[in-house]
Amino acid sequence: MQVVNITIMLDCYQTSNINKNECYDITDLLRHRIKLLNGEDKLLMIMYLEKGNSFRQMAKLAGVHETIIARRIHKITTRLLNGEYITCLRNGKKFSAIELAIAREYFLIGLSMREIARKRQITYYQVRKILKKIRQINSANRQLVLRSNSQSSI
Repeated sequence: MQVVNITIMLDCYQTSNINKNECYDITDLLRHRIKLLNGEDKLLMIMYLEKGNSFRQMAKLAGVHETIIARRIHKITTRLLNGEYITCLRNGKKFSAIELAIAREYFLIGLSMREIARKRQITYYQVRKILKKIRQINSANRQLVLRSNSQSSI
């Protein structure tokens, strides 16, 4: 049986009005989406969710203060739950390989537009334009889903 991290459960209860089962669902969703991460972010989330390590234990191993680990875990969790990149993957045929890579770097990894432009050797304007296109397609897709859900409930 996998360890359910108490901190995530407490965060669920403190930040919203969701029940215990929904907290378990969020934790399971995070466990599933960890596969999308690479490197240190993936390792931190595995240590936190799967192994049940505390911020203090991870900070000791990394040689940093535990608040740094806590902030980083929180940022990674927010990006994983955001769903923008998942929506891009679901609509993969609408995007080129470069656009999907930029979406991953921005929405999942958390790179800034400037860092992406530097890494990809393209202009900041091109990155901004691609992200605008991605947001428009994702927004249109969400509206279609909402319309279909409202029509099916009638």
